[in-house]
Amino acid sequence: MTKQGSSSTPPAEPKDQRGPDNRLAGETSPYLLQHKNNPVAWWPWGPEALAEAQASNRPILLSVGYAACHWCHVMAHESFEDGATAAVMNELFVNIKVDREERPDIDQIYMAALHHLGEQGGWPLTMFLTPQGEPVWGGTYFPPTSRYGRPAFVDVLREVSRLFREEPAKIGQNRDALMERLAKEARPAGKVVLGTAELDGFAQRLGGAFDTTNGGLRGAPKFPNSALYELIWRAGLRSGEDRYFKLIEHTLERICEGGIYDHLGGGFSRYSTDERWLVPHFEKMLYDNAQLLELLALAHARTGDPLFRQRAVETVGWLQREMTTPDGAFCASLDADSEGEEGKFYVWSKVEIDRILGAENAALFVEHYDVSEGGNFEGHNILNRLNNLPRSINDEASLALLRQPLFMLREERIRPGLDDKVLADWNGLTIAALASAGSMLGETSWIDIGARAFDFIAHAMTKGDRLGHSWRQGRLLYPAMASDFSNMIKAALALYEATGKAAYLDQALAWQRAFDTHYGNPGNGGYFLTADDAEGLVVRPASTSDDATPNPNSIAAQNLVRLAALTGDAKWREQADGLFDGVLAGAADNLFQHAALLNALDMRLHLAEIVVTGPDAGRFAAAALKLPFVSRVILRAPTADALPPGHPAQAKIVAAGSAAFVCVSQTCSLPVTDPEQIAAAVNGMRASA
Repeated sequence: MTKQGSSSTPPAEPKDQRGPDNRLAGETSPYLLQHKNNPVAWWPWGPEALAEAQASNRPILLSVGYAACHWCHVMAHESFEDGATAAVMNELFVNIKVDREERPDIDQIYMAALHHLGEQGGWPLTMFLTPQGEPVWGGTYFPPTSRYGRPAFVDVLREVSRLFREEPAKIGQNRDALMERLAKEARPAGKVVLGTAELDGFAQRLGGAFDTTNGGLRGAPKFPNSALYELIWRAGLRSGEDRYFKLIEHTLERICEGGIYDHLGGGFSRYSTDERWLVPHFEKMLYDNAQLLELLALAHARTGDPLFRQRAVETVGWLQREMTTPDGAFCASLDADSEGEEGKFYVWSKVEIDRILGAENAALFVEHYDVSEGGNFEGHNILNRLNNLPRSINDEASLALLRQPLFMLREERIRPGLDDKVLADWNGLTIAALASAGSMLGETSWIDIGARAFDFIAHAMTKGDRLGHSWRQGRLLYPAMASDFSNMIKAALALYEATGKAAYLDQALAWQRAFDTHYGNPGNGGYFLTADDAEGLVVRPASTSDDATPNPNSIAAQNLVRLAALTGDAKWREQADGLFDGVLAGAADNLFQHAALLNALDMRLHLAEIVVTGPDAGRFAAAALKLPFVSRVILRAPTADALPPGHPAQAKIVAAGSAAFVCVSQTCSLPVTDPEQIAAAVNGMRASA
């Protein structure tokens, strides 16, 4: 995402804290002028700066950035505007600030050096040089405090300076020693630290527990553990390794073809009682279908496999037909039982199918849907396609036609019970899934369906800025649970990205403030399940573990990371970091139960922040929306006025024209001027990280 600066409209400058040795005030670059009030004794690049380094026998700290680089400005605010950090920089280094757009030659030299050192590229570029300007070591963004396995900037400064002072003859060979020392600083004793390496290690171990034949985790029963599947998927996004994607694609293929899926009416049952995904526990839960819808969209976008799109379309069809209230919200669940017997509504005998379809058509159908005289479940047949027979396009078309009369006959049976209460949290998951999957697959009507449900909850299930939990027949159960707030905020942000309508962001912010006020847990930076004014209980629950749905702390962490990107307000990111610090301390011994929190951590570390702007912002947004929604956030800003008030990208957008600004892992690429290159820019940044 972009931050401040443009040639025509300079951004608001930080308070003047400069010392007498900051030499940037006489420069013409808007980017350099943004730093003229820093307490850092900045030099512009030139022979005078090099002469000062040689005369004082101090190494050089070279900082390269540009006006549209979001994380350049984050590091500036956190470190270069901080008096204590600046004092260390001024004592130990000669500090040189460079605008890479003004001096691409300098940028190219030292960026190439960083690559040769085996480090990722991008901006901000932070390089340490000898007094003669020779590169020794470097990186990109450094945080002000040790976090997620990254060393604190001041620790980096002191260790690099120590090596220059104490081992000057070996400075060229000391990179490994330097990195070892910094790694220790970044993982202080007694503190739980989880970063990219730990995420990768856990994903690898988890992948080893998968059933390579049937998909999912080994053994029975088999639950569609969507948060765990997303964790594996994210490992594929980080590493680019197909093995992670294929684990989930194979699992989804087995789920989509198994008996856990309703092949006539659409939608997924809660879980499979066997290891093959054949025999479901037949109830259908709203939350399972919401989470699987997101995964199907991700899998189809990557593979183009029509099976995944078909199951997504059919599942949304089921939601509309059977699970939508007259007001447009979504019902909670369908029972497993009808007429006092589990699964009776869904199973078939071969005699029924022969009678309805006729002998010739029935022969094709029973072959492909595993139907036999004896049945595959207690003398009955659960329709499934786990036999994996080859099917031509004509076969698929014929089978689609044959399903219709069976579906129509089934509609005449006594139906399972419908729990038609509207739960804000489960609706939030579903609305977000419809908005995200609809955007990614080009199904814009899904976004409208989600928006209608959102409007109902925002009006019928609220009191002021507070949510209720459950609604039925005009009665609202109030106040909400933490899960209601976290999931409805997630829904608001997904709709905002999908549509660009500011009202959704405004609603998300209002709910987030109420959430913080009434549910905040000062003990761990996260949230209690119940409100501070809810009915008194023996203890106020504050679990951080996932169950069938992601824990609200995990969803809240993702929301805070997105809010920081969408509003430009770093306080939300700082709040997310506080949540991670507190909750991860208790989660580290049981990561399996905290998969959704690890997914949120991955988002914090690797989110692609994309601002699209200019007259063609719509085309840029459409291209960006095709990227995996689990790891990108999109801010539509056709003009500066479209941004939230005070957003740091406003000034740059004034003169930007049509472009996308992309940052990944606290490192920014150059502006992208072709919508078709956004994906390549994100992939390139992610690969380098």
